[in-house]
Amino acid sequence: QVQLRESGGGLVQAGGSLGLSCAASGRTFSNYGMGWFRQAPGKEREFVAVSWSGGSTYYADSVKGRFTISREHAKSTVYLQMNSLKPEDTAVYYCAAGRARAIVAAAYEYWGQGTQVTVSS
Repeated sequence: QVQLRESGGGLVQAGGSLGLSCAASGRTFSNYGMGWFRQAPGKEREFVAVSWSGGSTYYADSVKGRFTISREHAKSTVYLQMNSLKPEDTAVYYCAAGRARAIVAAAYEYWGQGTQVTVSS
């Protein structure tokens, strides 16, 4: 079992920056790929970024060049630094852990409770 807890959401103006954190506890952090997903009202949950257990990362095209995912193994924490935020980035952001090398939500076994990010225009 892996427990995940996100923090760092909030309200920011378009063009601003925000950082999210996700602290993991339970099973060995390094064995899991750590992903960020988001869900806007009325929309399906969508992939944002992932840091796989081997160290490589992958981003959705919509955030590439603006968002950066990183992980700190000593703290069992994964981060999402979001720059140049746009109103369309507004969503609840979820941290997820999974052992499959995938970017679909169904492949992730454990989820955090989510944190709201609101970008005003």
